[in-house]
Amino acid sequence: MSLQPGQAAPQFTLVSSALQTVSLADFKGRKVVLHFFPLAFTGVCTTQLCTMRDSFGYYDGLNATILGISVDSPFSLAKFKEENNYQFDLLSDFNKEVSTAYEAIYADFVMGLKGVSKRAAFVIDEEQNIIYAEVLEKATDLPNFEAIAAVVK
Repeated sequence: MSLQPGQAAPQFTLVSSALQTVSLADFKGRKVVLHFFPLAFTGVCTTQLCTMRDSFGYYDGLNATILGISVDSPFSLAKFKEENNYQFDLLSDFNKEVSTAYEAIYADFVMGLKGVSKRAAFVIDEEQNIIYAEVLEKATDLPNFEAIAAVVK
């Protein structure tokens, strides 16, 4: 059964593109918008994160933090962040533990790749409970940005 609103968000600690450890618990008292994406430097993933980049001020003004998560290495994510001027942290789930915990992982992806994050969005409230969950089966689909913004408000 997939994660649903009302459930406690699975806790995690990952390495960021700045080579710092970042834990979900660090953001208790703030809303957190988690964006899982399959792979850095790909078209739809860039669109997903650029949409959040361009809306960053909106979320920051609502006491919400944006975090991007993929199975890419922190070094790849650092370059991806730099090239696209993302203001939020990108976190490396290289070991696939968080994508698995959030049930947002492809066992088999394109080109024979295995264990790649699905495109997904979660909003976690100030008490670390899920208040929005969307896991997409098709990697070419984008999350519902309007629904995410509405639940953060």
